[in-house]
Amino acid sequence: MAVALFAAGCFWKPEMQFRKLEGVTDTAVGYSGGQTPNPTYEQVCSGATGHAETVRVEYDPEKISYDELLEVFWSIHDPTQINCQGPDVGTQYRSAIFALDEEQLAAAEKSKAAQEASGRHGRTVATEIAPAGDFWLAEDYHQQYLEKRSLFA
Repeated sequence: MAVALFAAGCFWKPEMQFRKLEGVTDTAVGYSGGQTPNPTYEQVCSGATGHAETVRVEYDPEKISYDELLEVFWSIHDPTQINCQGPDVGTQYRSAIFALDEEQLAAAEKSKAAQEASGRHGRTVATEIAPAGDFWLAEDYHQQYLEKRSLFA
């Protein structure tokens, strides 16, 4: 199995979207891209930790590629918004790809350039692409939040 980390606003809906994909074997929501070890949701929401709400996607590369996951990432949020998605505002809602190795980093940069060149979004793509640091698991009640509540199923 392989792992990818994506931040696309509030992590609940992106997690649900990734879970639906054939070849995705597991997901978890948590926090990446910040400096505070093992942050709580409240700390992340304060903006002081620097973390983004992130989905950890475990997948079978024999069934779905990282490039295919990137295509889904671009389609499930507005990558032109800076530090927000819709009504959710704050640095924790930024668009980001946290690459776990050089191959993912190169693929993410290439994919972002293709998104820019396509003109599909009508504005500059603001998505941050950075090497992954620690991924801190969010509290249990955030895991599969929308599925547990039969929302958007």
